[in-house]
Amino acid sequence: MSESFRATPPEQQWSGPNSSSNGYQGAYAPNAGSSYENDSEGNEAGKALLVGLLGGLVSAAGYLVYRRLPEEQKQRLHAQVRTTIQQRITEIRQNFNI
Repeated sequence: MSESFRATPPEQQWSGPNSSSNGYQGAYAPNAGSSYENDSEGNEAGKALLVGLLGGLVSAAGYLVYRRLPEEQKQRLHAQVRTTIQQRITEIRQNFNI
């Protein structure tokens, strides 16, 4: 946390229940905010790892299902994917006037 937001001067530390005029009875913790601030970076890395792991599992499951499909259904899927990709490319070209 920034020193500009400090409620008390840095030389004044909480020493007990009678040391403050506002009735605060907590202890002085100079690094209280640092664990939260550092956890956000680790938390983001953990979320990214979890998303990557779940994506890998879903794609592996999809591939296993796809491999077991009959040829006729595989061909229909290929045609649907081609059509969808062609439509998306056309849409992007129209948006960028290419």
